[in-house]
Amino acid sequence: MSTAVTYTPPRSASMGERTRLFVAAFIIVLIAEFIGNISIPLGPAKIVLLPLLWALLMGAALGLTARHMPAGVSINSEIQRSAAALLQPALLLFIAKLGLLVGGSIPKIAASGWGLLFQEFGHFFGTMVFGLPVALLLGIKRQAIGATFSVGREPSLAIISEKFGMKSPEGQGVLAEYLTGTIFGAVFIALLAGFLTSTKIFDPLALAMGAGVGSGGMMAAAAGSIAAQQTPEVAKEVAAFAAASNLITTTIGTYFTLFLSLPFTIWAYKVLEPLIGRTTKASIQNDEGDAGGEVEHEAPSLTMSAQAFVWTAVGVFALIGNWINYKVPATDPAALQGMAIIVGVVAAGYALYRLTARKLPAVIWVSLVGMVLTYPAMPFAAAVSAMTGKINFLSLATPILAFAGLSLAKDVPAFRRLGWRIVVVSFAANAGTFIGATLIAQFFMHNPGV
Repeated sequence: MSTAVTYTPPRSASMGERTRLFVAAFIIVLIAEFIGNISIPLGPAKIVLLPLLWALLMGAALGLTARHMPAGVSINSEIQRSAAALLQPALLLFIAKLGLLVGGSIPKIAASGWGLLFQEFGHFFGTMVFGLPVALLLGIKRQAIGATFSVGREPSLAIISEKFGMKSPEGQGVLAEYLTGTIFGAVFIALLAGFLTSTKIFDPLALAMGAGVGSGGMMAAAAGSIAAQQTPEVAKEVAAFAAASNLITTTIGTYFTLFLSLPFTIWAYKVLEPLIGRTTKASIQNDEGDAGGEVEHEAPSLTMSAQAFVWTAVGVFALIGNWINYKVPATDPAALQGMAIIVGVVAAGYALYRLTARKLPAVIWVSLVGMVLTYPAMPFAAAVSAMTGKINFLSLATPILAFAGLSLAKDVPAFRRLGWRIVVVSFAANAGTFIGATLIAQFFMHNPGV
Protein backbone atom coordinates (compact mmCIF):
# COMPACT_ATOMS: atom_id res chain seq x y z
CA MET A 1 0.00 0.00 0.00
CA SER A 2 1.56 3.27 -1.09
CA THR A 3 1.46 6.36 1.05
CA ALA A 4 0.75 9.65 -0.67
CA VAL A 5 3.33 12.34 -0.01
CA THR A 6 1.82 15.76 0.45
CA TYR A 7 3.81 18.91 -0.14
CA THR A 8 4.13 21.23 2.82
CA PRO A 9 5.09 24.79 1.91
CA PRO A 10 8.08 26.14 3.82
CA ARG A 11 7.29 28.31 6.81
CA SER A 12 7.76 32.05 6.34
CA ALA A 13 10.17 33.89 8.59
CA SER A 14 8.65 35.55 11.64
CA MET A 15 9.07 39.24 12.43
CA GLY A 16 11.80 38.37 14.92
CA GLU A 17 13.63 36.28 12.33
CA ARG A 18 13.41 39.06 9.71
CA THR A 19 14.80 41.49 12.30
CA ARG A 20 17.64 39.04 12.95
CA LEU A 21 18.34 38.96 9.21
CA PHE A 22 18.75 42.75 8.94
CA VAL A 23 20.83 42.92 12.13
CA ALA A 24 23.12 40.17 10.83
CA ALA A 25 23.46 41.89 7.45
CA PHE A 26 24.27 45.23 9.10
CA ILE A 27 26.96 43.68 11.31
CA ILE A 28 28.43 41.86 8.31
CA VAL A 29 28.57 45.11 6.30
CA LEU A 30 30.31 46.92 9.15
CA ILE A 31 32.95 44.21 9.58
CA ALA A 32 33.50 43.84 5.83
CA GLU A 33 33.94 47.58 5.29
CA PHE A 34 36.34 47.88 8.23
CA ILE A 35 38.43 45.01 6.79
CA GLY A 36 38.53 46.89 3.49
CA ASN A 37 40.58 45.89 0.44
CA ILE A 38 43.31 43.30 0.84
CA SER A 39 45.76 42.58 -2.01
CA ILE A 40 47.41 39.17 -2.28
CA PRO A 41 50.52 39.08 -4.54
CA LEU A 42 50.49 36.27 -7.09
CA GLY A 43 53.73 36.44 -9.05
CA PRO A 44 53.72 39.57 -11.21
CA ALA A 45 49.95 39.92 -10.70
CA LYS A 46 47.71 40.05 -7.62
CA ILE A 47 44.27 39.18 -6.31
CA VAL A 48 42.25 41.91 -4.60
CA LEU A 49 39.76 40.88 -1.93
CA LEU A 50 37.07 43.54 -1.57
CA PRO A 51 34.55 44.23 1.22
CA LEU A 52 31.79 42.75 -0.95
CA LEU A 53 33.65 39.41 -0.97
CA TRP A 54 34.14 39.49 2.80
CA ALA A 55 30.41 40.17 3.15
CA LEU A 56 29.51 37.24 0.90
CA LEU A 57 31.83 34.84 2.71
CA MET A 58 30.74 35.91 6.19
CA GLY A 59 27.08 35.60 5.26
CA ALA A 60 27.63 32.14 3.84
CA ALA A 61 29.56 31.08 6.96
CA LEU A 62 26.70 32.17 9.21
CA GLY A 63 24.23 30.14 7.19
CA LEU A 64 26.43 27.05 7.03
CA THR A 65 27.00 27.05 10.81
CA ALA A 66 23.33 27.70 11.67
CA ARG A 67 22.73 24.21 13.09
CA HIS A 68 25.57 24.65 15.58
CA MET A 69 24.34 27.99 16.90
CA PRO A 70 21.66 28.80 19.52
CA ALA A 71 18.14 29.02 18.08
CA GLY A 72 17.83 32.70 18.93
CA VAL A 73 20.78 33.77 16.79
CA SER A 74 21.08 31.11 14.06
CA ILE A 75 20.44 31.96 10.40
CA ASN A 76 17.91 29.19 9.81
CA SER A 77 16.37 28.12 6.50
CA GLU A 78 13.43 30.52 6.88
CA ILE A 79 15.82 33.44 7.28
CA GLN A 80 17.87 32.20 4.33
CA ARG A 81 14.76 32.17 2.12
CA SER A 82 13.92 35.70 3.29
CA ALA A 83 17.46 36.81 2.41
CA ALA A 84 17.00 35.37 -1.08
CA ALA A 85 13.72 37.28 -1.46
CA LEU A 86 15.46 40.55 -0.56
CA LEU A 87 18.16 40.20 -3.19
CA GLN A 88 16.18 41.46 -6.18
CA PRO A 89 14.83 44.66 -4.57
CA ALA A 90 18.24 45.33 -2.99
CA LEU A 91 19.96 44.83 -6.32
CA LEU A 92 17.78 47.53 -7.89
CA LEU A 93 19.63 50.15 -5.82
CA PHE A 94 22.92 49.04 -7.33
CA ILE A 95 21.37 49.06 -10.80
CA ALA A 96 20.05 52.59 -10.19
CA LYS A 97 23.52 53.81 -9.24
CA LEU A 98 25.01 52.24 -12.35
CA GLY A 99 22.27 53.75 -14.51
CA LEU A 100 23.16 57.17 -13.13
CA LEU A 101 26.80 56.55 -14.05
CA VAL A 102 25.90 55.32 -17.53
CA GLY A 103 23.84 58.42 -18.32
CA GLY A 104 26.78 60.75 -17.81
CA SER A 105 29.10 58.41 -19.74
CA ILE A 106 26.88 57.87 -22.79
CA PRO A 107 29.15 59.96 -25.08
CA LYS A 108 32.20 57.88 -24.07
CA ILE A 109 30.25 54.63 -24.38
CA ALA A 110 29.04 55.65 -27.84
CA ALA A 111 32.64 56.50 -28.78
CA SER A 112 33.78 52.99 -27.88
CA GLY A 113 32.80 51.89 -31.38
CA TRP A 114 31.91 48.34 -32.20
CA GLY A 115 33.47 46.90 -29.05
CA LEU A 116 30.37 47.17 -26.87
CA LEU A 117 28.17 45.58 -29.52
CA PHE A 118 30.35 42.68 -30.63
CA GLN A 119 31.65 41.74 -27.17
CA GLU A 120 28.17 40.36 -26.47
CA PHE A 121 29.01 37.44 -28.77
CA GLY A 122 31.77 36.60 -26.30
CA HIS A 123 29.25 36.52 -23.48
CA PHE A 124 26.85 34.24 -25.31
CA PHE A 125 29.32 31.82 -26.93
CA GLY A 126 32.23 32.01 -24.47
CA THR A 127 30.48 29.70 -22.01
CA MET A 128 30.31 26.92 -24.60
CA VAL A 129 33.75 27.50 -26.16
CA PHE A 130 35.51 27.29 -22.80
CA GLY A 131 33.19 24.96 -20.91
CA LEU A 132 32.09 22.27 -23.37
CA PRO A 133 35.55 20.77 -24.12
CA VAL A 134 36.33 20.65 -20.40
CA ALA A 135 33.04 18.87 -19.73
CA LEU A 136 33.64 16.25 -22.42
CA LEU A 137 37.21 15.60 -21.28
CA LEU A 138 35.92 15.03 -17.73
CA GLY A 139 33.43 12.42 -18.94
CA ILE A 140 30.29 14.54 -18.66
CA LYS A 141 27.66 13.74 -21.25
CA ARG A 142 24.45 15.65 -22.06
CA GLN A 143 24.65 17.52 -18.77
CA ALA A 144 27.34 19.55 -20.54
CA ILE A 145 24.72 21.14 -22.80
CA GLY A 146 22.75 22.62 -19.90
CA ALA A 147 25.89 23.65 -18.04
CA THR A 148 27.65 25.44 -20.90
CA PHE A 149 25.06 27.09 -23.16
CA SER A 150 24.81 30.10 -20.80
CA VAL A 151 25.77 31.35 -17.33
CA GLY A 152 22.71 29.51 -16.02
CA ARG A 153 20.59 32.20 -14.41
CA GLU A 154 16.81 31.97 -13.98
CA PRO A 155 15.94 32.47 -17.70
CA SER A 156 18.26 29.59 -18.58
CA LEU A 157 16.50 27.34 -16.07
CA ALA A 158 13.20 28.21 -17.71
CA ILE A 159 14.52 27.52 -21.23
CA ILE A 160 15.93 24.09 -20.34
CA SER A 161 12.88 23.17 -18.26
CA GLU A 162 10.61 23.96 -21.19
CA LYS A 163 12.68 22.14 -23.80
CA PHE A 164 14.07 19.13 -21.90
CA GLY A 165 12.56 19.10 -18.38
CA MET A 166 14.54 19.58 -15.17
CA LYS A 167 14.84 15.80 -14.59
CA SER A 168 16.74 15.40 -17.87
CA PRO A 169 20.56 15.36 -18.10
CA GLU A 170 20.37 18.84 -19.62
CA GLY A 171 18.31 19.89 -16.61
CA GLN A 172 20.97 18.52 -14.27
CA GLY A 173 23.57 20.55 -16.13
CA VAL A 174 21.79 23.89 -15.98
CA LEU A 175 20.94 23.23 -12.33
CA ALA A 176 24.62 22.67 -11.57
CA GLU A 177 25.55 25.88 -13.39
CA TYR A 178 22.84 27.78 -11.49
CA LEU A 179 23.98 26.46 -8.11
CA THR A 180 27.67 26.97 -8.77
CA GLY A 181 27.01 30.52 -9.94
CA THR A 182 24.85 31.19 -6.89
CA ILE A 183 27.30 29.78 -4.36
CA PHE A 184 30.68 30.52 -5.91
CA GLY A 185 30.00 32.74 -8.93
CA ALA A 186 30.62 36.15 -7.37
CA VAL A 187 33.78 35.03 -5.56
CA PHE A 188 35.16 33.26 -8.62
CA ILE A 189 34.48 36.06 -11.11
CA ALA A 190 35.82 38.71 -8.70
CA LEU A 191 39.09 36.83 -8.21
CA LEU A 192 39.45 36.19 -11.94
CA ALA A 193 38.65 39.81 -12.86
CA GLY A 194 41.03 41.15 -10.23
CA PHE A 195 43.83 38.87 -11.36
CA LEU A 196 43.42 39.73 -15.06
CA THR A 197 43.25 43.44 -14.23
CA SER A 198 46.51 43.28 -12.30
CA THR A 199 48.34 41.74 -15.29
CA LYS A 200 47.76 44.98 -17.28
CA ILE A 201 47.16 42.90 -20.42
CA PHE A 202 43.66 44.23 -21.06
CA ASP A 203 42.22 47.71 -21.23
CA PRO A 204 40.16 48.23 -18.02
CA LEU A 205 37.14 49.22 -20.13
CA ALA A 206 37.39 45.97 -22.12
CA LEU A 207 37.43 44.10 -18.81
CA ALA A 208 34.46 46.18 -17.68
CA MET A 209 32.48 45.10 -20.74
CA GLY A 210 33.43 41.51 -19.99
CA ALA A 211 31.99 41.95 -16.49
CA GLY A 212 28.46 42.42 -17.86
CA VAL A 213 27.69 38.69 -17.79
CA GLY A 214 23.95 39.07 -17.19
CA SER A 215 24.03 38.40 -13.44
CA GLY A 216 23.77 41.46 -11.19
CA GLY A 217 25.74 39.93 -8.34
CA MET A 218 28.53 38.60 -10.55
CA MET A 219 28.70 41.86 -12.48
CA ALA A 220 28.99 43.82 -9.24
CA ALA A 221 31.79 41.57 -7.99
CA ALA A 222 33.75 41.65 -11.25
CA ALA A 223 33.33 45.39 -11.84
CA GLY A 224 34.34 46.06 -8.24
CA SER A 225 37.57 44.08 -8.60
CA ILE A 226 38.43 45.93 -11.80
CA ALA A 227 37.52 49.38 -10.45
CA ALA A 228 39.49 48.85 -7.22
CA GLN A 229 42.73 48.94 -9.21
CA GLN A 230 41.93 52.14 -11.15
CA THR A 231 41.97 55.86 -10.48
CA PRO A 232 38.63 57.25 -9.20
CA GLU A 233 37.78 58.65 -12.64
CA VAL A 234 38.55 55.42 -14.50
CA ALA A 235 36.70 53.46 -11.81
CA LYS A 236 33.52 55.40 -12.66
CA GLU A 237 33.99 54.58 -16.34
CA VAL A 238 34.50 50.91 -15.47
CA ALA A 239 31.19 50.87 -13.60
CA ALA A 240 29.41 52.62 -16.48
CA PHE A 241 30.74 50.27 -19.16
CA ALA A 242 30.00 47.20 -17.04
CA ALA A 243 26.45 48.42 -16.49
CA ALA A 244 25.93 49.14 -20.19
CA SER A 245 27.20 45.68 -21.13
CA ASN A 246 25.07 44.01 -18.47
CA LEU A 247 22.00 45.90 -19.66
CA ILE A 248 22.51 44.62 -23.21
CA THR A 249 23.08 41.08 -21.94
CA THR A 250 19.95 41.22 -19.80
CA THR A 251 17.80 42.74 -22.54
CA ILE A 252 18.57 40.35 -25.39
CA GLY A 253 20.05 37.47 -23.41
CA THR A 254 16.96 35.23 -23.22
CA TYR A 255 16.31 35.41 -26.96
CA PHE A 256 19.97 35.00 -27.87
CA THR A 257 20.42 31.93 -25.68
CA LEU A 258 17.17 30.37 -26.86
CA PHE A 259 17.64 30.85 -30.60
CA LEU A 260 21.44 30.88 -30.99
CA SER A 261 23.46 29.71 -27.98
CA LEU A 262 21.45 26.59 -27.13
CA PRO A 263 21.10 25.26 -30.72
CA PHE A 264 24.79 25.93 -31.34
CA THR A 265 25.81 24.14 -28.12
CA ILE A 266 23.66 21.12 -29.03
CA TRP A 267 25.32 21.01 -32.46
CA ALA A 268 28.82 21.41 -30.98
CA TYR A 269 28.13 18.60 -28.49
CA LYS A 270 27.16 16.23 -31.29
CA VAL A 271 30.35 17.09 -33.19
CA LEU A 272 32.82 17.08 -30.28
CA GLU A 273 31.51 14.26 -28.09
CA PRO A 274 32.64 11.44 -30.45
CA LEU A 275 36.05 13.11 -30.81
CA ILE A 276 37.06 14.01 -27.23
CA GLY A 277 34.26 12.65 -25.03
CA ARG A 278 35.09 10.14 -22.30
CA THR A 279 32.83 7.69 -20.49
CA THR A 280 33.24 7.30 -16.73
CA LYS A 281 31.24 5.77 -13.92
CA ALA A 282 29.92 9.25 -13.16
CA SER A 283 28.74 9.55 -16.79
CA ILE A 284 26.58 6.42 -16.50
CA GLN A 285 25.12 7.40 -13.14
CA ASN A 286 24.26 10.93 -14.23
CA ASP A 287 22.64 9.82 -17.48
CA GLU A 288 20.02 7.91 -15.51
CA GLY A 289 18.12 11.20 -15.44
CA ASP A 290 17.82 11.77 -11.70
CA ALA A 291 18.50 15.39 -11.04
CA GLY A 292 19.29 14.59 -7.46
CA GLY A 293 16.71 16.92 -6.03
CA GLU A 294 15.42 20.28 -7.10
CA VAL A 295 16.71 23.61 -5.93
CA GLU A 296 14.37 25.21 -3.51
CA HIS A 297 13.43 28.40 -5.34
CA GLU A 298 10.51 29.30 -3.12
CA ALA A 299 11.00 32.63 -1.44
CA PRO A 300 8.39 34.77 0.25
CA SER A 301 6.96 37.49 -1.98
CA LEU A 302 7.37 41.07 -0.81
CA THR A 303 4.70 43.75 -0.59
CA MET A 304 5.42 47.25 -1.89
CA SER A 305 5.90 48.52 1.67
CA ALA A 306 8.36 45.69 2.36
CA GLN A 307 10.32 46.52 -0.77
CA ALA A 308 10.42 50.19 0.18
CA PHE A 309 11.80 49.16 3.59
CA VAL A 310 14.49 47.06 1.88
CA TRP A 311 15.51 50.01 -0.33
CA THR A 312 15.71 52.29 2.72
CA ALA A 313 17.63 49.79 4.87
CA VAL A 314 20.16 48.94 2.16
CA GLY A 315 20.56 52.67 1.49
CA VAL A 316 21.40 53.26 5.16
CA PHE A 317 23.85 50.32 5.18
CA ALA A 318 25.52 51.74 2.06
CA LEU A 319 25.79 55.24 3.53
CA ILE A 320 27.61 53.85 6.56
CA GLY A 321 29.89 51.67 4.41
CA ASN A 322 30.57 54.68 2.21
CA TRP A 323 31.58 56.61 5.35
CA ILE A 324 33.94 53.88 6.54
CA ASN A 325 35.74 53.18 3.25
CA TYR A 326 35.31 56.35 1.18
CA LYS A 327 35.33 58.93 3.99
CA VAL A 328 32.05 60.64 3.07
CA PRO A 329 30.08 61.18 6.32
CA ALA A 330 26.70 59.48 6.30
CA THR A 331 25.22 62.76 7.55
CA ASP A 332 26.67 64.78 4.66
CA PRO A 333 23.65 66.59 3.11
CA ALA A 334 24.86 65.89 -0.44
CA ALA A 335 25.32 62.19 0.34
CA LEU A 336 21.85 61.98 1.88
CA GLN A 337 20.36 63.74 -1.14
CA GLY A 338 22.31 61.44 -3.45
CA MET A 339 20.96 58.34 -1.71
CA ALA A 340 17.45 59.79 -1.80
CA ILE A 341 17.81 60.22 -5.57
CA ILE A 342 19.01 56.62 -5.96
CA VAL A 343 16.04 55.31 -3.98
CA GLY A 344 13.76 57.61 -6.00
CA VAL A 345 15.15 56.19 -9.26
CA VAL A 346 14.37 52.68 -8.02
CA ALA A 347 10.83 53.66 -7.02
CA ALA A 348 10.16 55.38 -10.37
CA GLY A 349 11.63 52.49 -12.36
CA TYR A 350 9.65 49.93 -10.40
CA ALA A 351 6.45 51.94 -10.91
CA LEU A 352 7.04 51.92 -14.68
CA TYR A 353 7.67 48.18 -14.47
CA ARG A 354 4.29 47.68 -12.82
CA LEU A 355 2.47 50.13 -15.12
CA THR A 356 3.74 48.32 -18.23
CA ALA A 357 2.39 44.97 -16.99
CA ARG A 358 5.91 43.70 -16.22
CA LYS A 359 6.66 43.09 -19.90
CA LEU A 360 10.26 44.21 -19.40
CA PRO A 361 12.43 43.42 -16.35
CA ALA A 362 12.46 46.02 -13.59
CA VAL A 363 16.25 46.38 -13.93
CA ILE A 364 15.79 47.82 -17.42
CA TRP A 365 13.30 50.47 -16.29
CA VAL A 366 15.45 51.42 -13.29
CA SER A 367 18.52 51.69 -15.52
CA LEU A 368 16.70 53.86 -18.04
CA VAL A 369 15.38 56.28 -15.39
CA GLY A 370 18.89 56.68 -13.97
CA MET A 371 20.39 57.21 -17.41
CA VAL A 372 17.85 59.92 -18.28
CA LEU A 373 18.58 61.88 -15.09
CA THR A 374 22.31 62.18 -15.80
CA TYR A 375 22.30 62.36 -19.59
CA PRO A 376 24.45 65.43 -20.40
CA ALA A 377 21.64 67.14 -22.37
CA MET A 378 19.48 67.32 -19.25
CA PRO A 379 19.71 70.74 -17.49
CA PHE A 380 19.91 69.17 -14.03
CA ALA A 381 22.31 66.34 -14.97
CA ALA A 382 25.39 67.94 -13.39
CA ALA A 383 23.66 68.52 -10.05
CA VAL A 384 22.27 64.96 -9.95
CA SER A 385 25.69 63.53 -10.86
CA ALA A 386 27.37 65.58 -8.13
CA MET A 387 25.00 64.40 -5.40
CA THR A 388 24.85 60.73 -6.43
CA GLY A 389 28.60 60.82 -7.04
CA LYS A 390 29.03 61.07 -3.27
CA ILE A 391 27.93 57.40 -3.08
CA ASN A 392 30.56 54.96 -4.32
CA PHE A 393 28.92 52.12 -6.23
CA LEU A 394 30.94 49.53 -4.29
CA SER A 395 29.35 50.65 -1.01
CA LEU A 396 25.99 49.57 -2.48
CA ALA A 397 27.37 46.21 -3.58
CA THR A 398 28.54 45.18 -0.08
CA PRO A 399 25.07 44.88 1.59
CA ILE A 400 23.70 43.12 -1.50
CA LEU A 401 26.44 40.49 -1.33
CA ALA A 402 25.82 40.18 2.43
CA PHE A 403 22.20 39.17 1.74
CA ALA A 404 23.42 36.86 -1.03
CA GLY A 405 25.79 35.14 1.39
CA LEU A 406 23.08 34.76 4.02
CA SER A 407 20.86 33.02 1.44
CA LEU A 408 23.40 30.47 0.17
CA ALA A 409 23.36 27.69 2.74
CA LYS A 410 19.88 26.48 1.72
CA ASP A 411 21.25 25.47 -1.71
CA VAL A 412 24.30 23.53 -0.51
CA PRO A 413 22.62 20.08 -0.09
CA ALA A 414 21.44 20.08 -3.72
CA PHE A 415 24.81 21.43 -4.83
CA ARG A 416 26.69 18.55 -3.17
CA ARG A 417 24.65 15.95 -5.06
CA LEU A 418 25.81 17.23 -8.45
CA GLY A 419 29.48 16.25 -8.20
CA TRP A 420 32.78 18.08 -8.54
CA ARG A 421 33.22 17.55 -12.30
CA ILE A 422 30.28 19.65 -13.29
CA VAL A 423 31.41 22.34 -10.84
CA VAL A 424 34.72 22.55 -12.70
CA VAL A 425 32.76 22.86 -15.94
CA SER A 426 30.67 25.67 -14.46
CA PHE A 427 33.82 27.57 -13.50
CA ALA A 428 35.12 27.13 -17.05
CA ALA A 429 31.83 28.42 -18.47
CA ASN A 430 31.81 31.45 -16.17
CA ALA A 431 35.42 32.20 -17.07
CA GLY A 432 34.54 31.76 -20.73
CA THR A 433 31.76 34.34 -20.77
CA PHE A 434 34.00 36.90 -19.06
CA ILE A 435 37.21 36.24 -20.99
CA GLY A 436 35.43 35.75 -24.33
CA ALA A 437 33.70 39.12 -24.12
CA THR A 438 36.86 40.81 -22.87
CA LEU A 439 38.94 39.47 -25.77
CA ILE A 440 36.43 40.71 -28.34
CA ALA A 441 36.10 44.09 -26.62
CA GLN A 442 39.89 44.41 -26.46
CA PHE A 443 40.13 43.72 -30.21
CA PHE A 444 37.67 46.50 -31.03
CA MET A 445 38.70 48.92 -28.28
CA HIS A 446 40.11 52.30 -28.98
CA ASN A 447 40.61 55.21 -26.63
CA PRO A 448 37.15 56.83 -26.25
CA GLY A 449 38.82 60.18 -25.77
CA VAL A 450 40.45 60.07 -29.20
